[in-house]
Amino acid sequence: MTEKAASAQIEPWLREILRCPACHAELADGEGPSGPELQCTNAECSLAYRIDDGVPVLLVDEARKPA
Repeated sequence: MTEKAASAQIEPWLREILRCPACHAELADGEGPSGPELQCTNAECSLAYRIDDGVPVLLVDEARKPA
């Protein structure tokens, strides 16, 4: 599944209000090692949250930390 397809599965109204649960910054669409993800736009945080079947997993404990 492509990044565009994954983010298209998230309702637009929901996509606009999603924020990083760790720092409350906006999330941007991205591509990670295991597929599409939402990436925190805060440079100090930069956590990446995977998207499973169109549902973002916004759990800090399961977020991918930047390299």
